[in-house]
Amino acid sequence: QVRLVESGGGSVQSGGSLTLSCTASVDTYSRRYMGWFRQAPGKEREGVAALGRDHSATYAESVKGRFTISQDTAKNTLYLHLSSLKLEDTAMYYCATSNRFSTAVRPLELSEYNYWGEGTQVTVSS
Repeated sequence: QVRLVESGGGSVQSGGSLTLSCTASVDTYSRRYMGWFRQAPGKEREGVAALGRDHSATYAESVKGRFTISQDTAKNTLYLHLSSLKLEDTAMYYCATSNRFSTAVRPLELSEYNYWGEGTQVTVSS
Protein backbone atom coordinates (compact mmCIF):
# COMPACT_ATOMS: atom_id res chain seq x y z
CA GLN A 1 0.00 0.00 0.00
CA VAL A 2 1.24 3.47 -0.93
CA ARG A 3 0.22 6.53 1.04
CA LEU A 4 0.47 9.97 -0.55
CA VAL A 5 -0.05 13.21 1.36
CA GLU A 6 -0.25 16.54 -0.42
CA SER A 7 0.35 19.94 1.13
CA GLY A 8 1.14 23.51 0.18
CA GLY A 9 -2.13 24.58 -1.34
CA GLY A 10 -3.71 27.92 -0.56
CA SER A 11 -5.11 31.14 -1.94
CA VAL A 12 -3.00 33.25 -4.26
CA GLN A 13 -3.58 36.17 -6.57
CA SER A 14 -3.45 35.84 -10.32
CA GLY A 15 0.15 35.93 -11.50
CA GLY A 16 1.43 34.57 -8.22
CA SER A 17 3.29 31.39 -7.35
CA LEU A 18 2.86 28.39 -5.10
CA THR A 19 4.72 25.16 -4.46
CA LEU A 20 2.85 21.95 -3.72
CA SER A 21 4.42 18.98 -1.97
CA CYS A 22 3.52 15.30 -1.97
CA THR A 23 5.14 13.07 0.60
CA ALA A 24 5.06 9.37 -0.16
CA SER A 25 5.26 6.39 2.16
CA VAL A 26 7.50 4.66 -0.38
CA ASP A 27 10.68 5.46 -2.26
CA THR A 28 9.54 7.87 -4.96
CA TYR A 29 12.60 7.06 -7.05
CA SER A 30 11.44 3.48 -7.44
CA ARG A 31 8.16 4.59 -8.99
CA ARG A 32 8.04 4.45 -12.75
CA TYR A 33 6.06 7.69 -12.69
CA MET A 34 4.82 10.16 -10.12
CA GLY A 35 2.11 12.53 -11.27
CA TRP A 36 0.11 15.61 -10.39
CA PHE A 37 -3.52 15.90 -11.38
CA ARG A 38 -6.18 18.50 -10.71
CA GLN A 39 -9.94 18.74 -10.62
CA ALA A 40 -11.85 21.99 -10.85
CA PRO A 41 -15.48 22.23 -9.68
CA GLY A 42 -17.79 20.68 -12.24
CA LYS A 43 -14.93 19.38 -14.34
CA GLU A 44 -13.21 16.06 -14.79
CA ARG A 45 -9.88 15.33 -13.18
CA GLU A 46 -7.02 16.03 -15.57
CA GLY A 47 -3.32 15.32 -15.71
CA VAL A 48 -1.07 18.29 -15.05
CA ALA A 49 2.48 16.96 -14.86
CA ALA A 50 4.33 13.69 -14.42
CA LEU A 51 7.91 12.80 -13.59
CA GLY A 52 9.47 9.57 -14.79
CA ARG A 53 12.07 7.44 -13.09
CA ASP A 54 14.40 8.50 -15.88
CA HIS A 55 13.83 12.12 -14.79
CA SER A 56 11.72 12.86 -17.86
CA ALA A 57 8.95 15.39 -17.27
CA THR A 58 5.63 15.54 -19.06
CA TYR A 59 3.32 18.55 -18.86
CA ALA A 60 -0.19 19.35 -19.98
CA GLU A 61 -0.21 22.03 -22.68
CA SER A 62 -2.14 24.37 -20.41
CA VAL A 63 0.67 24.52 -17.84
CA LYS A 64 3.80 24.23 -19.98
CA GLY A 65 6.27 26.97 -19.14
CA ARG A 66 4.41 27.83 -15.93
CA PHE A 67 4.54 24.67 -13.79
CA THR A 68 7.61 22.64 -12.86
CA ILE A 69 7.61 19.12 -11.42
CA SER A 70 10.53 17.86 -9.36
CA GLN A 71 11.34 15.49 -6.54
CA ASP A 72 13.63 15.09 -3.55
CA THR A 73 14.32 11.38 -3.35
CA ALA A 74 15.98 11.72 0.04
CA LYS A 75 12.68 12.99 1.42
CA ASN A 76 10.41 10.79 -0.74
CA THR A 77 8.71 14.01 -1.77
CA LEU A 78 7.34 15.15 -5.10
CA TYR A 79 6.90 18.86 -5.80
CA LEU A 80 4.92 20.97 -8.20
CA HIS A 81 5.95 24.59 -8.52
CA LEU A 82 3.14 26.71 -9.93
CA SER A 83 3.92 30.14 -11.32
CA SER A 84 2.14 32.79 -13.39
CA LEU A 85 -1.05 31.40 -11.94
CA LYS A 86 -4.33 32.02 -13.72
CA LEU A 87 -7.90 31.95 -12.49
CA GLU A 88 -8.42 28.72 -14.41
CA ASP A 89 -5.72 27.01 -12.35
CA THR A 90 -8.12 26.97 -9.40
CA ALA A 91 -8.66 23.31 -8.51
CA MET A 92 -7.99 20.53 -6.06
CA TYR A 93 -4.53 19.17 -6.86
CA TYR A 94 -3.78 15.47 -6.37
CA CYS A 95 -0.59 13.47 -6.29
CA ALA A 96 -0.64 9.97 -7.76
CA THR A 97 1.44 6.96 -8.64
CA SER A 98 0.89 3.35 -9.58
CA ASN A 99 2.18 -0.20 -9.34
CA ARG A 100 0.53 -1.25 -12.59
CA PHE A 101 1.56 1.16 -15.31
CA SER A 102 0.89 -0.07 -18.81
CA THR A 103 3.75 -1.01 -21.11
CA ALA A 104 3.20 2.04 -23.29
CA VAL A 105 2.45 4.32 -20.38
CA ARG A 106 0.61 7.59 -20.86
CA PRO A 107 1.95 9.67 -17.98
CA LEU A 108 -0.98 12.11 -17.80
CA GLU A 109 -3.72 9.54 -18.18
CA LEU A 110 -5.82 9.00 -15.03
CA SER A 111 -6.33 5.30 -15.68
CA GLU A 112 -2.58 4.68 -15.40
CA TYR A 113 -2.64 5.53 -11.69
CA ASN A 114 -4.08 3.53 -8.81
CA TYR A 115 -2.66 5.32 -5.75
CA TRP A 116 -3.98 8.79 -4.95
CA GLY A 117 -3.61 11.36 -2.22
CA GLU A 118 -6.48 13.30 -0.68
CA GLY A 119 -5.56 16.50 -2.50
CA THR A 120 -4.69 20.09 -1.66
CA GLN A 121 -6.78 23.06 -2.76
CA VAL A 122 -5.36 25.88 -4.89
CA THR A 123 -7.51 28.97 -5.31
CA VAL A 124 -6.44 31.77 -7.64
CA SER A 125 -8.18 35.12 -7.35
CA SER A 126 -8.03 38.30 -9.41
